[in-house]
Parts: sequence; structure tokens; C-alpha cells
Amino acid sequence: MHHVRSLGAALMVLVLLGGIAAIGYARWTRPVTEGDAALADGRFNEALTHYAEAEARFDRAAAAKQLFASDYSHVMANQLWILHRLERYDDTIEVATRAPEGAQPHFWSGSALFEKGRAEQRPEPRLAWFNRAAEEFRRALDAAPADWDTKVDFELVARLAAELRKQPQTLPKQLMQLLRPQPKPGAKPVKRVG
Repeated sequence: MHHVRSLGAALMVLVLLGGIAAIGYARWTRPVTEGDAALADGRFNEALTHYAEAEARFDRAAAAKQLFASDYSHVMANQLWILHRLERYDDTIEVATRAPEGAQPHFWSGSALFEKGRAEQRPEPRLAWFNRAAEEFRRALDAAPADWDTKVDFELVARLAAELRKQPQTLPKQLMQLLRPQPKPGAKPVKRVG
């Protein structure tokens, strides 16, 4: 009978400690929860503030990045998505440098570099942006080879960079025309069906 009481008391202590730990974790991750709520409501700048606070908490407790890796990746991925959505491409690239692989940092960095290349007026810097974007998309593919969206983005940017090497003076408004196959001189036009 004494062993049953001791076992029951030990079990109660474990349940109590588990509850305290759960409450503590919920308080510690409150900025994540608040960031998610702001993001769901479309309050992007507010969400960024909460996610930055959460990231700072993870930075102060380095072991937490390992212990709660999925939460940390979630925080960083949402920051990257919001920054790209707000067209804050330099910030996207900077945050991607410290984000874990689970947040797809190379994809977001590649996307931001691509947008910077599209906006660039001068041929040489434009090509440099696209080359960097292609490299980031290649690294994203190395991390997630089955991701078809990344594969298409990589192929698009790599092909665009290759075409720009041939035609560096292409105007920014005409970049996507470089990706369209041009008819050969004297060839019959393709008949469209449907």
C-alpha cells in the first residue's frame, strides 16, 4: 500500500511539473502565437514585430533552436514570406542568411535576388543579380530536390541569365521575352488549336 501511495505521489509530481513546463513554454512562445494571429489577419508589420521578438528569444537560448527546431523554422519562414510579400528584398536576403534550412532560406533569397535583378536597369548588375538568384535556387534544390516550384524557378532564372549573357542590353520590360522561343526565319507560323 505504501508503494502505491509513493507511486501515486510521484505521478502527481510529474503531472504537475509537466503542466508547469507546458505553461512556461506557452508563455515563452507567446510572440509566435501573436505573430501567427497578426499574419492571419493580414497585419504584416505587426506580425514581423512579434516574429522578431520570438527570434530574439531563440537567439538568447541557443539550445531552444535545437530543442524546438520546428517552431524556430516556422518563425523564420514566416518572416521571410512576409518580407518578400512586402517587397523588402534586402531584408529578405539578410534574414535568409541566418535562417535554418527548414525555413527554405535559399528559396526566399533566390526569389528576392530575382526581383532585384528584374528591377535593375544596368546590364552588368542585372546579370549579377540573376546569377546569384540562380545559385540560391540551386542550393534550395539541393536541400529539397523534389520541390517542383523551386526546380521551375531555378530553370527559369538560369535560362534567363544565359540569355542575358547573349543579349546583355535587353531592357527590363523585355526580360521575359528572352524566355520565349523565337521562330526561325522562313519557318511557317504555328497553327493554334482550340
